[in-house]
Amino acid sequence: MRVKQNQQQGLTVCRAAAALALWLMAGPSLADWEEGLAAYEAGDYATAMTEFRALAEGGDFSAAYNIGVMYYFGEGVPKDYREAHKWYLKAAEEGFAPAQHNLGYMYRTGEGAARDYSKAVLWLRLAAEQGLAEAQHLLGVSYDSGQGCEQDHAEAARWYRRAAEQGYLESQNNLAMMYTKGQGVELDYVEAVRWYRHAAERGYHMAQNNLGVMYSQGQGVEKNYIEAYVWYELASISASYEPAINNRDKLVKIMAPEEIATAEELVAERFEQIYALNVN
Repeated sequence: MRVKQNQQQGLTVCRAAAALALWLMAGPSLADWEEGLAAYEAGDYATAMTEFRALAEGGDFSAAYNIGVMYYFGEGVPKDYREAHKWYLKAAEEGFAPAQHNLGYMYRTGEGAARDYSKAVLWLRLAAEQGLAEAQHLLGVSYDSGQGCEQDHAEAARWYRRAAEQGYLESQNNLAMMYTKGQGVELDYVEAVRWYRHAAERGYHMAQNNLGVMYSQGQGVEKNYIEAYVWYELASISASYEPAINNRDKLVKIMAPEEIATAEELVAERFEQIYALNVN
């Protein structure tokens, strides 16, 4: 499922394109689904909206979800968070996890309805319990911050772990951070490095910076300024991430020129490896 991500806040909003194909329904409406899907993928949003609206009015909750997505992103219609909220709710009430997640997200942000962290947690939990990694992550964020529920680091770590084990990068990074602080889990730098590395090797800039910090300080790994430089630089390249840029610039002052040269060679190699990994 394609998602639009706000990595700084650890929030995600499920998008429609791949989800449309996943939720085609067999039966007489299949031709309408296929026509709507083809129109959507071709950028003919007006036709897609017509097809999906007819299906949704006939009780098809996944079509209602797709309409919500189109209103949320302004695809073929003016962007309208209230309309998106309305259509997501129709699908969420039928137990459709992506809609439950999106509704929870919107209650967190106050888009389309008044901000309500308690309602956000309610909908996120329903989606998380169905295994949706995006919802598991946001539920972890809720417990981590105590927004809409009592703050509980152990519960936050549990939900981060469930999302992390599905490959959700922000949860991998957040779980690693909890291991570095001993929040909700036992302090374990080795385990922190393991989770940071998972996310860093998939190109997540915050994890790349944090892995650099672990190498720079020798926490969970042997201190290695060259490796620290590599990960700081990768985070700088991939996202112009200011903390990584600052960390790299501080490190340069205590590294020998030959160490920097070696590190730069590794940066080029590692960048190609990560890029190849993430396009396959």
